[in-house]
Amino acid sequence: MSASTSDDQVAPAVDEPTLLPTTTPVSVVMPVLNEERYLADSVDRVLAQEYDGELEIVLAVGPSHDRTEEIAEKLAAAEPRVIVVPNPPGTTPHALNAALAASSHPYVVRVDAHGFLPDGYLREVVRLLDTTGAANVGGMMRGEGENAFGHAVARAMSSPLGIGGSKFHVGGEPGPARTVYLGAFRREVLEKLGGFDEHFLRAQDWELNYRIRQAGETVWFTPHLSVMYRPRRNLRALARQFRGSGQWRRQIVAAYPETASFRYLAAPIATAGIAVGTLLGVLGMVLGWPWLYAGFLAPVGYALGVLAASVPMGRGLSPKSRLLLPVVIATMHLSWGWGFLRSIPRSRRR
Repeated sequence: MSASTSDDQVAPAVDEPTLLPTTTPVSVVMPVLNEERYLADSVDRVLAQEYDGELEIVLAVGPSHDRTEEIAEKLAAAEPRVIVVPNPPGTTPHALNAALAASSHPYVVRVDAHGFLPDGYLREVVRLLDTTGAANVGGMMRGEGENAFGHAVARAMSSPLGIGGSKFHVGGEPGPARTVYLGAFRREVLEKLGGFDEHFLRAQDWELNYRIRQAGETVWFTPHLSVMYRPRRNLRALARQFRGSGQWRRQIVAAYPETASFRYLAAPIATAGIAVGTLLGVLGMVLGWPWLYAGFLAPVGYALGVLAASVPMGRGLSPKSRLLLPVVIATMHLSWGWGFLRSIPRSRRR
């Protein structure tokens, strides 16, 4: 669910600086867990970057259930610029901090093991770090599905209706933003702020960017760069992903109440309304109270709204993907909303 305006529009957009030579040494940090399918390709995309400065890639590998650790070790054995460090907890923020501690260069670029850098990415983010003075720069997430379901997820994730109005999902003018996808950081800022907060197993990038902005630094968005992302391949995985995101977004709002907005509250409000409306309608049927049937207006109205919005959004997709699109959108909304309402177990809260 999304608000009518993006919460990323925090400052007037400005023109990006002109092209300058870039040779500042770069450390690429990559959290890796169960990435047998994509790891080698993701690392190859980094190594193939045409970048004149020094480059190292630090893979923080968690305890995986596939051949990920074996593949990582082979990559490191074949390429001296690739370093492997263990990440026993297996979580993303622990991985990022472990990779950060093992790296050495002044600029730190985050890459996910299921993300694929476009040509010129390192050169461009370093140029922007050099010329804007920003603490973090980044571009857009470009979802590319591998099957009909994945294509529908990718389309929904690039729409304000599907996942909200953040610039890194839907685009916008270059300039300061609340957050960006992945990110390229100045090491001194990361170290000053203590790196990634390991409590936040999800949304740790948003939380770090919030602290960066609170420290008076700039997070810079550019639409000219996009990193390919592989969406979840089935409904169950998508629901699990969005439920977890909703749970941890609730923790962000609990830690920083001032960040609460309609964009984050719309999905849980809709989820609660649909649940209550459905319950009232069913109760009316059981008790024979027709006036309670009005509760069914909530789920029916929501379903009709999603179906109507899916028609223009699905243009250009295959027939199967277009049929799946409203199911995908509803799964995103309701899983995220349920996760937010349910929160995380008390033992894992601060």
